Amino acid sequence: MNHTFDIVILTDKRYIEESYPDVYSQNVVNEDMAILKAMESAGLRTTRTYWDNPDFDWGSALYLLFRSTWDYFDRFDEFSTWLEKVSRQSRLINPAQLIYWNIDKFYLRDISDLGVRIPPTLFVEKGTHTSLAGLTSDLGWEEYVIKPAISGAARHTYRFLAEDMPQYEEVFSELIAGERMLIQQFQHHILTKGEVAFMVFGGRYSHAVQKIARKGDFRVQDNFGGTVHHYNPSKNEIEFVEKTISSCPLMPVYARVDALWDNNGDLCLGEMEIIEPELWFRMDTEAAVRFTEAVKNYIS
Repeated sequence: MNHTFDIVILTDKRYIEESYPDVYSQNVVNEDMAILKAMESAGLRTTRTYWDNPDFDWGSALYLLFRSTWDYFDRFDEFSTWLEKVSRQSRLINPAQLIYWNIDKFYLRDISDLGVRIPPTLFVEKGTHTSLAGLTSDLGWEEYVIKPAISGAARHTYRFLAEDMPQYEEVFSELIAGERMLIQQFQHHILTKGEVAFMVFGGRYSHAVQKIARKGDFRVQDNFGGTVHHYNPSKNEIEFVEKTISSCPLMPVYARVDALWDNNGDLCLGEMEIIEPELWFRMDTEAAVRFTEAVKNYIS
């Protein structure tokens, strides 16, 4: 079969225009376009569209590259159906096996079992009838975070002190009835040192940024007022990140390792983004080229 495109860069419909008045949306477009230009320069026939475009022929592409499909967790059933369909027509980057594994944050349990440090975490199955108080009665933590297993942009992520737990019993009960949840011990260093996002292409560290939460908040995402800064990691930090990536079921073509310092002061894995991570190409002028090299090595 003849294919029109080697690579189709996937976004969501909010980011399909060429220009936007708000900086956040414009950054999304600029980062996707940086990849598109790097790939075209590398000789790859490349285009960009939104993942639920009803008029696009998915069979015209050799590979579909997930970038800014940032509405998938709000439309997960629809996204899953689409993913199943297109995976029979084109190849996915990252591969479908990794996408399905990484969608659900229970992958943190797999990573932890292989010796990668994560914050103390309870993994709670959907439909569990035990209360928050019942689940955490033996833990003795002073402060907690709860979040859905399938989520993004801090959706339904709550932080609270142990004595305030009764206020969150109702929302937890509503959430656990329909989805799996994580209960984690809150790591206080995130308030002062933030979180570091390590970009990894082809299994090798590329660059890193430090995300600092707005004063009074613990969410480091820029849509909650967080700020982003250059970060120069130590050799030990890079080793931790590359070990984390090597613990995946398959080696990702690209990934982002979000790491933080736990309550003991040790670096630990917060999350690993393999599906559609923001990669801050704007913070490193050569990053899009390194990304493209990893993609080209994979498809060749």
